[in-house]
Amino acid sequence: MAITNGMFRQLFSGLLVAALAGAAVAQDRPADQRQRLLELAYALGESHALRQACEGEGDQFWRARMMRLVQVERPGPTLETQLRERFNAGFVALRGQYPACDEASHKAEAQAARRGQALALKLSQSTIQVRRDPPAPDSVADGEAAR
Repeated sequence: MAITNGMFRQLFSGLLVAALAGAAVAQDRPADQRQRLLELAYALGESHALRQACEGEGDQFWRARMMRLVQVERPGPTLETQLRERFNAGFVALRGQYPACDEASHKAEAQAARRGQALALKLSQSTIQVRRDPPAPDSVADGEAAR
């Protein structure tokens, strides 16, 4: 069975959701994972350009995924700017190269989806230790005085 562009989109989108579901605050990620986030933002920008070539400029499917990535990761201002710049760079790179929907743009879309899929899979499989402050003691429920 041949894998279609739509199947790649579904798989890529599903893996992106999985990566986001287990996401930690981006600042808590090691440097290699932050780099993968930047690469994923670039792949999302490429995918956005290629999807718009076929679906029209009103299509915001991959831009919405990028916005969700930023929302979930809660990057600091510097990393957020870098993520947005990488998304835009990916978009611009392929928008000019594939202005129309044709066989070449479909092949490029599948390639961008495979790359994004691999990055999202690596991120979803990452284990991150997130530092959390201990909860504040409840003076009524904690300690001997509460009894």
